Amino acid sequence: MGAKIKRYQDTSAFAKATADKGYWIPDARRESGIGNRESRDGSVLVLVIFSIAILISLGAGILTVAYGVRHQATKLKNETAAMLAAEAGYEKAVFWMGQQMDMLSALQQGIPGTSGALSFPASSCDYQIKLFSFFGSRPVYRIISNGHSGVFNRTVEVYVFQALSGWDMGQCRVLFGDTDTYPVNFADGEIIDVPIHINKLKPDVDPGDYRDIYISGSPRFLQPVAMGESRYRTGGYDKYAGVMGLFEDGICFNQPDCRITDSNTVQMKVNRFRTSTDDDYNFSDDTSQRPVANARIVGQLEGCHHPGVQLEFFVDGGVGKVRITNNCTVLGYQRSSNNRTLDFKIKPDTDGTVSERYDIYAYHCIADDESRPTVAIEDTYVTQSFGEVESEPGGQIFVDGDVVIGGHNAMHNGDQVIKGTMTVVATGNIWIADSIKVSDYDDAGVHYPRSGDGMPHEDNPNILGLIAQGVIKVIDPGISGYDEGNPNYYPGPPTDESVPSEYVYAPVARPESTDPDEIHLRYLSDPTVVEASMVIGGGGWGAENVEWNNYGGRKEASGSQDELTVRGTIVECCRGVVGRVSSYYYGGDGYIKHYYFDERVLSGILPGDIWLQGKYVPAPAGWHDYRH
Repeated sequence: MGAKIKRYQDTSAFAKATADKGYWIPDARRESGIGNRESRDGSVLVLVIFSIAILISLGAGILTVAYGVRHQATKLKNETAAMLAAEAGYEKAVFWMGQQMDMLSALQQGIPGTSGALSFPASSCDYQIKLFSFFGSRPVYRIISNGHSGVFNRTVEVYVFQALSGWDMGQCRVLFGDTDTYPVNFADGEIIDVPIHINKLKPDVDPGDYRDIYISGSPRFLQPVAMGESRYRTGGYDKYAGVMGLFEDGICFNQPDCRITDSNTVQMKVNRFRTSTDDDYNFSDDTSQRPVANARIVGQLEGCHHPGVQLEFFVDGGVGKVRITNNCTVLGYQRSSNNRTLDFKIKPDTDGTVSERYDIYAYHCIADDESRPTVAIEDTYVTQSFGEVESEPGGQIFVDGDVVIGGHNAMHNGDQVIKGTMTVVATGNIWIADSIKVSDYDDAGVHYPRSGDGMPHEDNPNILGLIAQGVIKVIDPGISGYDEGNPNYYPGPPTDESVPSEYVYAPVARPESTDPDEIHLRYLSDPTVVEASMVIGGGGWGAENVEWNNYGGRKEASGSQDELTVRGTIVECCRGVVGRVSSYYYGGDGYIKHYYFDERVLSGILPGDIWLQGKYVPAPAGWHDYRH
């Protein structure tokens, strides 16, 4: 038998007696066992209650965390919505600015749009545009946009200015008749070290939707290029796939057009410039006093005389000066048919769709020396005010008519020299009849040495701006010296018939001879240098009388082509003809061009604003956003 387990031992008589009768009655220790079980049950209950309490606490904590997460998510969502609304207000403001013909005039006149509000399903914003200050002479605008979503508010505050490039083109094509244009190639071997912007061509000019920039060979573009057109044709064909490697700083596509082709925009800016110019240098209403040359020049249509002002810039005794000859008459010359010339300009009031031959510069006459005052450039300085904001002072000369820059003065090796800040605006053409350079010294006599390529020093304070509603062109200095019997029908030298007796012929450029009878024989320097920022509202920048179809042909200093160096910027409605390279049928003529971007223009040229880009960009470190 197996061993028995003895569980209890009770030696009391009562226990023995009951045990003998077959009863089992627990002893006191057994009673004590029953209490222990109840105690254990109570402990479990306490444990359960404690666990429930912990779970409730955990649940409450989880609910609190969940609520916090949800609240944080809602807060983040609303803050994000407020921020996006504020950014949308900024984008709306910048877009509106790009649509304005003249931003400063829009602010002055309080045109609707300088402030506004936008509403979205879960947010809203309000924004305001103000002129903040001038960076040099360049306007800086402040956009403040406040975004709202629930109780949350975010603000975007951005300082912007109008985008600039070095060479803006309404189209990369030359005018070639009444309605025709012809593409101009950037040629193999050319190095274009200037930022470029080219507007999108209209479909009627480019029905095949080809590239709006024309390339022959492998020119190199060293700075950014902006195109108004898309990179792709409809259907996805990449128009630029084969040439992207030529653009070392890339291309930005779908960029807003430069407004140089909008004559109303240019007119509005010119009007504001006219009203802000000092009366002594505002030649607007005295055209009736100018001499009128009689009748007709050989091979030329009647009505060839044009009211103009001659300007000669030089430095005298360390002071920048300008000699102003008002009341002069420019005698022009025009070919008899379109196929005999490359000298076209845009016909007014045609939105750039129609062009016409124009009277190129032949020579001009003046009344007498008494009408040729010499003034310090600083005497022409004005400050433009826009509310509480004032521009830096700068020189302004306004001419309702044509301008001739250059003269018979032998100072500075025959060059025109600008010392000071000067802007010349003409409602007609600006003819360049000498090299134009900026002085390398400031008013205190501090010297600003040029770089190896001849560029003015970055801190040089002297700068020139030229704005014409017609064209800006380099004259042909030989056109006043050609024989009347020339089969090309040149006008020939000044004569008693073409210059009224009470007026005198005013020579420009450089004399070829010291013989008084040959004073009209002139030439331009090689290279011809133009250091200026130029805006051409009526056509393109270039050289006049470049040979075409055996007609025309410039007088060069030597050889078949001189060099034309531009250090500055160019904004033109279309490409102007500078020169023509030699071909199988023709020899070369005109200029070989060398263009350099003068970055000093980025701080402005004239008081106020004459720039025409339709894009506004944040100033460096000009973006700020914050919550409140």
